[in-house]
Amino acid sequence: MSAARRLQGLVFDFDGLICDTETSSFETAREIYAEHGVDLTVEQWQSRIGTHGRHWLADLESEIGPLPDREELSARRQLVHHEQLLREQALPGVAAFTERAVSIGLRLAVASSSSLGWVRGHLERLALLDRFSAISTSEDGVPAKPDPEVYRRAIDAIGVDASAAIAFEDSPNGIAAAKAAGLYCIAVPNRMTSSLDLTAADRVVESFLELDLDHLGFER
Repeated sequence: MSAARRLQGLVFDFDGLICDTETSSFETAREIYAEHGVDLTVEQWQSRIGTHGRHWLADLESEIGPLPDREELSARRQLVHHEQLLREQALPGVAAFTERAVSIGLRLAVASSSSLGWVRGHLERLALLDRFSAISTSEDGVPAKPDPEVYRRAIDAIGVDASAAIAFEDSPNGIAAAKAAGLYCIAVPNRMTSSLDLTAADRVVESFLELDLDHLGFER
């Protein structure tokens, strides 16, 4: 991306980037697997991150056969997962970074494979919702990442060209989607994705605390 292009917009993934929803997602699933005598590994779970994949019980059923109480297990896990997430705050540096971005006139959007209600609800809980001008999600026939459509819709919604925007992602699926949409991409991994290959991103940092809006490769 040309350093002479003026930065106009920032597009953020949500799960695992703004808030760590992914650790609880994995741990609550692993508890259900353990109840049935099966070990769910991080490696098995990582392929699901940033996209829509197989049902979270698929690997368990491949080991022990169909579960007659699948719906009850799903509902129980979802309840525990959501209760745990109410204790999760924005990841380090996110609040200050987005606040500064808005203050200097950048337009912010979210591009997520999750539902609109999920993303809006958590952004509101974290007191971050008013910082985002648009939320693009993979609903109503919009494919999940690594398809780039959620990113294309996000930058269209905030009225910026892909060459004038930066994407922030935490997973290979998300990075692939952002790059396919033509965005410069910075990877900010979390506990669940730090061991994955994120080298397709243009830059990898440990947290938003490392990022300075005056030195992101753009001329403002």
